[in-house]
Amino acid sequence: MNLPLHLGLLGALEAGLIALLAGVIIYALWSRVCRRAGLSIGHAIGWSCLIAVVIGAGVDAWNLFYLGMMKLESPLYARLALQGIHDPQSLGARVLLEMVGALAGVVIGWRWFSQKPQRENLRQHEEKTNAES
Repeated sequence: MNLPLHLGLLGALEAGLIALLAGVIIYALWSRVCRRAGLSIGHAIGWSCLIAVVIGAGVDAWNLFYLGMMKLESPLYARLALQGIHDPQSLGARVLLEMVGALAGVVIGWRWFSQKPQRENLRQHEEKTNAES
C-alpha cells in the first residue's frame, strides 16, 4: 500500500479497516457476478475471501514471508530488505489485522447483500401459504 499510514498498532488498525472496506466491496461485486452466472453463494464467499485477502494483505504478507524464509546473512541485505517495508516492527500485527479485516468485510458484505433476497423469499412464501389457505 502506498498510503501514509501511522506506525505501530494504529497503522495496523488503519490497514485492517482498509482491508475490511475492500472485503465488503469485493463481496458486493462477486455476489452480482455469481447471481448472474447462476453460481451458489459459496462461490461468491470463497472467491471474495481469497481476493480480499490477496488485495488487503498481499504485499505485507509477502514481505513477512520473505523476511522469514530468506537468508539475510549480511547487514546490507537485511537493511535493503527492511527499507522497502513500511513499519517492519509491527509487520506481523499488520498482516494479521489485514487478514481479519478482509474476512470480516466479506462477512459484513454477505450479511448486508444477502438479506434482501431472503426477505423477498420469506414474503413470497408467506403469500403462497396465505393464498393456499
